[in-house]
Amino acid sequence: MPALVLLGAQWGDEGKGKATDLLGGSVDYVVRYQGGNNAGHTVVVGDQKYALHLLPSGILSPGCTPVIGNGVVVDPSVLLSELSGLNERGVDTSKLLLSGNAHIITPYNVTVDKVTERFLGKRKIGTTGRGIGPTYADKINRVGIRVQDLYDESILTQKVEAALDVKNQVLTKLYNRRAIAVEQVVEELLGYAEKIKPFVADTVLVLNQALEDDKVVLFEGGQGTLLDIDHGTYPFVTSSNPTAGGACTGAGVGPTKISRVIGILKAYTTRVGAGPFPTELFDEDGEALRRIGGERGVTTGRDRRCGWFDAVIARYATRVNGLTDFFLTKLDVLTGWEQIPVCVAYEIDGKRVEELPYSQSDFHHAKPVYESLPGWSEDITSAKSFSDLPKNAQNYVKALEEMSGAPISAIGVGPGRDETIEINSFL
Repeated sequence: MPALVLLGAQWGDEGKGKATDLLGGSVDYVVRYQGGNNAGHTVVVGDQKYALHLLPSGILSPGCTPVIGNGVVVDPSVLLSELSGLNERGVDTSKLLLSGNAHIITPYNVTVDKVTERFLGKRKIGTTGRGIGPTYADKINRVGIRVQDLYDESILTQKVEAALDVKNQVLTKLYNRRAIAVEQVVEELLGYAEKIKPFVADTVLVLNQALEDDKVVLFEGGQGTLLDIDHGTYPFVTSSNPTAGGACTGAGVGPTKISRVIGILKAYTTRVGAGPFPTELFDEDGEALRRIGGERGVTTGRDRRCGWFDAVIARYATRVNGLTDFFLTKLDVLTGWEQIPVCVAYEIDGKRVEELPYSQSDFHHAKPVYESLPGWSEDITSAKSFSDLPKNAQNYVKALEEMSGAPISAIGVGPGRDETIEINSFL
C-alpha cells in the first residue's frame, strides 16, 4: 500500500513536474489533489518540452493512470485544450480520470476574479485571474457547480441561478459591469458535458481500491507550502491546501495510507506574485538566477522573483508537511558563483529568529541572516552520482540537508528527465 505525496516546499515552481515525471514510470496512479490551472509544471522528455497546467504530470508516463481529484477546480475549456494539445503530439490521454465531485470554474468565476483583482489596485494579491479563488469561495459558500452537475440540466440551472443572484448584483452595482445571463452560462457548461464524460469517475473509490490492491499512488500538489491557504504567507496565498494534509481531503484517502511525503526544494528560492520574500534579490545576482534558471512562470508567463536559498522556510515546510524526503532541483543553476549565500535565520526588530514567525507583520519585516558557502565552477549536468559532484557542490547539498531537517534523496542537475541524481529511492 505505498502512497506518496509530492509537494512544493517553497512558494511553488520548484520543479515538481520533473520529480513527478521521474517517479511516473514506477507508479500506477498520479493524482492532482488541489488547485487548478493556476499551477504549471514543465516536463522535459528527450528533446520535447511539455507545459502542463491542469493535468497531472503522470499523463506523460505510459502505463500510469492520471487522476484529477475532487479537491481540484476544473476549467473544462482548459482541460479539453490541454488534452487536445497532447493528443496532437502523440500522447495517449485516454486513461485520465476526473472526479465527479471536482468543482467547475464557470465563466462568471473568471469574470469576478479579474474585476475584483483590478478593483484592489495596490492591495492586489497577484492572482492569475483564472477564477480559482472565486470557485473555491463558491464551494465553501455551497453554491458551487460540480462536474456531476453537468449531467442534470435542472440541477445545473438551479445552481447557476443561485450563484448569479448575488454575483450579478455585485457586478452591476459595485463594478459597473453587465449582468451575466443564466441561460448563456448553462448552455456553455452543457456544451462540455459529453466531451468530458468519458473521463468522469468515482475517483475516491478507484484510488482506495488501488491502494487495497497494493498499487503505487502518487499524490501531486500544485503551488507550494508557503502558498497554502492555512499555512502560507496569508493573504498572499492560493485558495486551497497544497500541503500534505490536502492530499487526504482533495483525493479522499485517509492519512494512515500515506507512507512518504516528499518536498521539492529549489537550490535557491523563487516566488511569483505579491507578498513577502525575505531573500529576494534586486541586483545582478537575482537577474543571473532568473536568466540562467529560466525563471518565468509556466502558467502566468510572469518573471519569477528570485533570491537565495531560505533554510527557515525549508524547516517550516518539513514541520507542517511531515516531510520524509527532499528532492533538490536546479542545483546546476548555481554553477559559477564563488560564494553562495544561504539564509539561516531572520533578524526581526534586532532579534535573531530561527523559525518562521507566525505574525504576518513580523514576516513582512524579516531580514535574512546569511552564511556563505563556497561555490563551484565545474559543469555538473552530466553527474550521475553524488560522488560525481564537485566537493563544494556536495558540501552545499549536505549543508542544506542539515538546515532543512529531512534527507535530500534526489538532486536535479539539469532540466532533462535523465539529469537527476538519485541518492535514496522514493519507493
